[in-house]
Amino acid sequence: MSILSVRNVVKKYQDFLAVDHVSFEMPKGSILGLLGPNGAGKTSLIRIITTITQADAGTILFDGEALNLNHPGQIGYLPEERGLYKKMKVGEQLIYLARLKGLKSHQAKEEIGKWLHEFEMEDWWDKKIEELSKGMQQKVQFVSTIVHGPKLIILDEPFSGLDPINTNLMKKQIRLLNESGTSVIFSTHRMEQVEEICEYIVLINGGKNILDGIVTDIKNDYKDHIFHYQFSGEFPAHLLSQIDVRERNNGSLIAHLPDTSVANQFMKQLMDSGLTITAFSEMLPTLNDIFIKKVTEENG
Repeated sequence: MSILSVRNVVKKYQDFLAVDHVSFEMPKGSILGLLGPNGAGKTSLIRIITTITQADAGTILFDGEALNLNHPGQIGYLPEERGLYKKMKVGEQLIYLARLKGLKSHQAKEEIGKWLHEFEMEDWWDKKIEELSKGMQQKVQFVSTIVHGPKLIILDEPFSGLDPINTNLMKKQIRLLNESGTSVIFSTHRMEQVEEICEYIVLINGGKNILDGIVTDIKNDYKDHIFHYQFSGEFPAHLLSQIDVRERNNGSLIAHLPDTSVANQFMKQLMDSGLTITAFSEMLPTLNDIFIKKVTEENG
């Protein structure tokens, strides 16, 4: 079952085609990375999903229903451009935003109190937003995004301005929300964060969906048969001519070989020559490698 089904969605701004027949499925309860270079169409697509704007063509299903104006109450959106009222106090601002999402005043206070405790912000209730650092404001905005218990949260560069400790704290809460059934769209330029957090990715370039699927499957599809051997002993120099060496250090060799069977045969040759193999693995490409390759191909 999909929490989100995007089918041939198109969005134009005058003569500019921002979203060009994008389609993908997002399984319920998953974490999906929405990726793409600047100007790729990610923000335009997010605005359609959150009903801020409407698609010119195509359809979107939210939890099995055609997307409509009742669904934003089941979505939490943390935009890259933050939107807090600087002169308001933290508590009154969070209550105001929670009420906009349909919570009654007593429900809002209860939920806000819980989240302020989780983020070690109990003493911030009467502080004005303008008195907070960028990272502290980011935590307040994150609470405003999740306080109403949405089915889907959309996080655009959620760790911007956060130090490593608070980044890890937010990652922990994202994982806990996901484990409780919340679906998450995670949009960022930081590929290492996507690799750490996301199960699925959708890569958009020039308004088009150029790659989507399960992260582990995609990395296997794009592997380049690079193998890493770790060993002890004197490396047999006469074997180097048989392989495409990418990197060689004391006790370590990285090489390109045609396939896994050839890599295994080469490992046997190394052992027959007196080396002790301490570790052997095929090196999968990073999402950053795949991202650069696909976007470069698409851009010619």
